Amino acid sequence: MTRAHVLVRLTPGLEANAVGQIRTIPGVADIIMVFGRWDAIVTVEAKSLPALSRLVISQIRGIQGVQATETLVTADV
Repeated sequence: MTRAHVLVRLTPGLEANAVGQIRTIPGVADIIMVFGRWDAIVTVEAKSLPALSRLVISQIRGIQGVQATETLVTADV
């Protein structure tokens, strides 16, 4: 299982709708709203790195109101 935290910048005025849509995506484990350069931290899980990439690129980035993302893949050290 591949896990990551996706930092999301949202369009002002479209935050609630975008967050609602993100919550419905299979593989989204949690979403936390934050203040600062990013507006939300989305925890996602996928079976593989390519599947995680598809989840972020095709689904999260495709939502109206999502301006930018930065994906931080977790690691066991």
